[in-house]
Amino acid sequence: MTSTSHAPNPGTPAASDPRGSAGPLSRLPMPSIRLQKGLALANVIAQIGIMTTGVTVRVTASGLGCETWPRCNQDSFTPVAGAGPAMHQAIEFGNRLLTFVLVAVAAALLLALLRAGRRRGLIWLALAMPAGILAQAVIGGITVLAGLVWWTVALHLLPSMILAWLAAVLFVRIGEDDDSPAKRVLPEPLSWLIILSAVLLAGVLVTGTMVTGAGPHAGDARIGAADRLQMPIQWLVHFHAELMVGYVCLLIGLAFGLIALRAQGPAVRRSLILIGLIAAQAVVGITQYQLGVPELLVVLHVTLAGTITAVTGSLWAAAVIRDRAVPARRPRR
Repeated sequence: MTSTSHAPNPGTPAASDPRGSAGPLSRLPMPSIRLQKGLALANVIAQIGIMTTGVTVRVTASGLGCETWPRCNQDSFTPVAGAGPAMHQAIEFGNRLLTFVLVAVAAALLLALLRAGRRRGLIWLALAMPAGILAQAVIGGITVLAGLVWWTVALHLLPSMILAWLAAVLFVRIGEDDDSPAKRVLPEPLSWLIILSAVLLAGVLVTGTMVTGAGPHAGDARIGAADRLQMPIQWLVHFHAELMVGYVCLLIGLAFGLIALRAQGPAVRRSLILIGLIAAQAVVGITQYQLGVPELLVVLHVTLAGTITAVTGSLWAAAVIRDRAVPARRPRR
């Protein structure tokens, strides 16, 4: 894969750039850096959005609105009147349809990067998107076929978090100059703090799925107690919360260190944004626990979790940066 030394002008396609792709892709218009970043942002939003619709399926007890997979029911790929509650069928089938939207956005992003001849690291990140989405569709099918056993539901959510992380890294990397050398701008102790915070975030997400597995929202009214996590939910909630406290304490220490060292790049800004999001998440989590886990707050909680994961990915990417891409100059007429 060849690489471009400069990104195209934000407002115009770099049709004159000879370093774009050859072959069939050369028939496509050269995508501007603005278009590439727009598609990457759409990809981040879509990855978080599918979590929002997925948890909506769960809290509305629509998880078996389509009772099998890949068909919706034994006779049809689409909902059949009378085969189940119409609302449940519509919510579950609508969530399945969104998978095609994610694939379309991911494919458009990959084609744009290939056409622009971007560096290999970006191409691999872009390839991970459609591959991960297809894997998620299979996991979702297994979840339905297994009857929404709690651990299959947990496995269905966690890969979406990984995809949101990777999508955020890809978004921030697209604006970099492909030919400039990568440089580490954070000292090693602060880089290790970022790594440790990511490990704690993984623990927070895993224990969050366990809280859900022991909680009141099973995904379908027909799910029995035997298919739920047999652990005290109060203990799980406190363990989940303590991991979150450890996570945010690491981030606060990281932010102070970044400010004291006047770190280059966007790491300070992203760490402060992340701390603000976690504070909002804490308020939501405490409120939903006190109110008996109302459905709307569960949806907000999962959406914020996806957003926090994406911003953590962008913070991870801030440890090693390249120079920003220099827009190509417009030729004089």
